[in-house]
Amino acid sequence: MTINHNNAAEAALFSVAPMMDWTDRHCRYFHRLMTRKSLLYTEMVSASAIIRGDIEKLLEHNSFEYPLALQIGGFDPNQLFQAVKLCQGRGFCEINLNAGCPSDKVKEGCFGAILMKDPVRVAECLSAMQEVALDMEITLKCRIGVDDQCPEQTLPDFVQTVSNSGINRIAIHARKAWLNGVSPKQNRNIPPLNYPLVLQIKQQFPDLKISINGGINSLDEAERFLAQGLDGVMIGRAAYRTPVPILMNVDQQIFGAKSKSASIQKVILGMMEYLKNHLEAGGKVTAVTRHMLGLYAGRPGARIWRRELSNPNLNDPKGVELLQQAICKVEGIAIMDELLDYSAGLNYEI
Repeated sequence: MTINHNNAAEAALFSVAPMMDWTDRHCRYFHRLMTRKSLLYTEMVSASAIIRGDIEKLLEHNSFEYPLALQIGGFDPNQLFQAVKLCQGRGFCEINLNAGCPSDKVKEGCFGAILMKDPVRVAECLSAMQEVALDMEITLKCRIGVDDQCPEQTLPDFVQTVSNSGINRIAIHARKAWLNGVSPKQNRNIPPLNYPLVLQIKQQFPDLKISINGGINSLDEAERFLAQGLDGVMIGRAAYRTPVPILMNVDQQIFGAKSKSASIQKVILGMMEYLKNHLEAGGKVTAVTRHMLGLYAGRPGARIWRRELSNPNLNDPKGVELLQQAICKVEGIAIMDELLDYSAGLNYEI
C-alpha cells in the first residue's frame, strides 16, 4: 500500500471511530485488510503517558495501517505540545484531541468531554499542538454538549472558539455527554441523538470540515449524511461488530473504488499470516482473534465462528490449529489447503 502521510482529510470521508480497548493495533490491521481508503484511529492515549511512559509500546503500529490518526487526551497545552513533538516522524497523518469521552477515568483526568465546558482552554490546547505538528493535521473530536448545557446555544460558540485556533476539521458525536448521574454505557443511548444540530453547524461554519459520529449503523446512512453536505462520517461500534457489510464495501460505496478491497477468505488468510508473526513475537492468539468475532455477523456460520473463537484453549500451543479448524467449520474443508499454505510465502497485501 502506498503511504501518503498527508491524506487524512481525504480519508476522513469515512473513518472508524477511536474506541478504548477496541481499536488497538491488531484491530486496525484487521480493519485495514477490508478497507484501503478509510481513516483509522488509535485508541486514545493520554499526553502524560506519551511523555512519561513507554512511548514505543504506546504508539506501536504497523505501516500497513496507514492512513492512521492518533487520538490524544489531555488538558494542559504544554503537555500536549510536548506529546505532539514526541509523535513527530512516527507515521501518523493526524493527531486528534479528545473532547468527547465521558468515562469516569477520563473525567478524573480533567480531559475528554468535560473540556467542552472550557472552550478557551481547548483552543489553547489545539494552538499548542499545531505549533509543533509539522505535517500532521491537528483535529478535534467533541460532543454536541455536556451535562446541563443547551447544545443549540453552546455548541456554535464552542465551535467558533476552537476554530479560532486554526484547526479546520472537527468530528462531532451527535449525542450530549452526561458526566453525572448517567454511566458511560447508558450514555451510548441517552439522551437522544441530535443529527440536525450537527448539520446546522456545518451550515453555520461552511469552511470547516465537519464529520458526524454517533449511532450510524450502515453505509446507506453514511451516504445520506454526506449528501446533506457533511464532509465525513465516523462509525464506531457498528464497524467493529459488523465489519464485513461496512468495511468491505466502504471503498466502493463511499470512495468510488472500482472493486472491493478483499473477500472474507482473503481477510482470513491475511490475518493468519499476521497471527503467525504475532505469535513468533511472543503474543497471544486471543489478543488478535477477539477483534475477529464479528467477521461472520449476519452470515451463515456466525454462531459457530463466535463459539470456536471463544474456545478457552485458543491460547495453548495448538491455538493456531484450533483457529484453522474454526475457519474450516464455517467455510468448509475446501479452504484447508489455502490455510495450510498461509506460511509458505503467500502475498496478502491488498
